[in-house]
Amino acid sequence: MSRAALAAFCAALLLLGGCHRTEADRDRLPTAREFPQAYRPTSKIEDNAISSEVQRDSLGEARTVMELAEIKPGMTVADIGAGEGYYTVRLAERVGAKGRVLAQDINPEAIRRLGLRAERERLDNVSVVTGAEDDPRLPDNSFDRIFLVHMYHEVSEPYAFLWRMRPALRPGGRVVVVDVDRPTDLHGIPPSLLFCEFARLGFRLDQFVRKPEVTGYYAQFVVEGDRPAPGEIKPCGGPGKRAEVPNGKDKF
Repeated sequence: MSRAALAAFCAALLLLGGCHRTEADRDRLPTAREFPQAYRPTSKIEDNAISSEVQRDSLGEARTVMELAEIKPGMTVADIGAGEGYYTVRLAERVGAKGRVLAQDINPEAIRRLGLRAERERLDNVSVVTGAEDDPRLPDNSFDRIFLVHMYHEVSEPYAFLWRMRPALRPGGRVVVVDVDRPTDLHGIPPSLLFCEFARLGFRLDQFVRKPEVTGYYAQFVVEGDRPAPGEIKPCGGPGKRAEVPNGKDKF
């Protein structure tokens, strides 16, 4: 088939739903192509700089976040994008010997260092696992809380990521997001865009507060309704458009 004929064929199929976003999908992960593409940039993981643990503890960051999330002994918590393990080690202490913490990251070196830290500090209730850019790879029906702290703006395929993350929550479980109110390519995400993306996957905003202790804001979500099929998900915003906000508000 000639190039011109192939183009005409795809143009015809496009009207029927075929050849959908072929050009746009070319640079995407094959495992994410059944989901809509996000109309936003993402921050580079290697450029992300978070204050030292001493500085964060001096502000009471982890303590404040764990209190807002109502972390209790015996809970099972996932720390996604765990990095050096700032939250992992503090969550492990808070949930205690009868609780569990799954620390996940996609960076092999971060996984290696975190594994060594867990071994060195004898964190017997911590498991360290490797995730994927579009899939946190969490077991179903396993977690009371899922933490996404200063990392969600690095997720390049949010709809695939959230869709695959949602079944990991236990009934009554919550997703905790800590981030900064600024553009997604500057290591933050505007709350309105965050709310919209989560709402598209059937998450309802349960709590939102701005606190200096967390260097940004704290948002908490619960599951509401059925999980949509990948093809039913409507992306937030669009080329040159502002993201739609579920409740019509964009200032908090």
